[in-house]
Amino acid sequence: MAGKRERKRAFLENGGLVLEKVVASCNGRPMPIRTFSYQQLILATNSFDHRLILHADQGYELYKGSFEGRILSIKSYKEVSRKDLAVGSIAISTKDLALTDIAISAKTSAHKNILRLVGCCLETSTPTLVYEYAQNGVLADQIDISRRQGMSMVWHSRLKIARQIAYVIAYLHTAFFRPIIHRHIKLENIFLDHDDVPKLCDFSHSISIPEGETHVVVDRVIGTLGSLCPRYMATSIVTEKTDVYSFGMVLLQLLTGQDSYRLCKLAGNDFKNEKLLGYLRNHASNITDPTILAEGGGTGVEQQLQAVLQLALTCIEGDPDVRPTMVDVTKELRLIERSIA
Repeated sequence: MAGKRERKRAFLENGGLVLEKVVASCNGRPMPIRTFSYQQLILATNSFDHRLILHADQGYELYKGSFEGRILSIKSYKEVSRKDLAVGSIAISTKDLALTDIAISAKTSAHKNILRLVGCCLETSTPTLVYEYAQNGVLADQIDISRRQGMSMVWHSRLKIARQIAYVIAYLHTAFFRPIIHRHIKLENIFLDHDDVPKLCDFSHSISIPEGETHVVVDRVIGTLGSLCPRYMATSIVTEKTDVYSFGMVLLQLLTGQDSYRLCKLAGNDFKNEKLLGYLRNHASNITDPTILAEGGGTGVEQQLQAVLQLALTCIEGDPDVRPTMVDVTKELRLIERSIA
């Protein structure tokens, strides 16, 4: 009985918070979100069987679940210390993260390159989110040399994914009165459907820039070391260029097969720009993922690789004013992709 009372209390509390957050995010327009009962999630995941975990990241686990003959992804936030997520020791409420994730996902889920939010369960202390199922898993598992299994992803597929992710980030930055800054762009937050169409997810860190403003000053820096913009880490100022930096690190990972943290460490880096940029420029000829080079492709592919490297280096420039916008990044990637089409 106590369990039922607690779930009822959570449902009432979370329901009001979700409605408030979603309405505020969507300019006063409520967005329809399907609600799932806790019992439905228990049945869908076989009581959250650890063997059904699709992906585990900082603060949450994503389970494969079956509901009414349909495969779904179920995101359960962990009730753990968030010191590993914040740069510093400021605690972060998992409920706040989940509410933000729901609000932004509900607003943006119609985009083909965003993992679509199906609904949520409000009976858990922190809302549990339910998404569409991305059959081909996490992009990092196919790119990162240290974790991939089987054949690596070919270069033209990596380039296509890069362009599509750039496009959806540009959408977040330009399609709304208040630009949405994702703040947690990394390979682990990109999923692939059965056709390898990339789906950006995890909007728990996202923040909107007030209309007419160019930046937001936040009270805590959160994210993943290696992917975080050094200027953001130093100043707590969030702009569109904060995402541009993180996307530049994604480009470098697609090129090298190394995760962003390891790239910074290879550069002898303390997560500042100068050493990383210098290392990448001096080692441009031998940092490319060997499996890409083994594909061949001739001069055209070599030129593409160089062009993408130069674009990535511009995206991670220390001065945000030097970095391109995501609209310009998308245009450049389209030109690079078409150069040997």
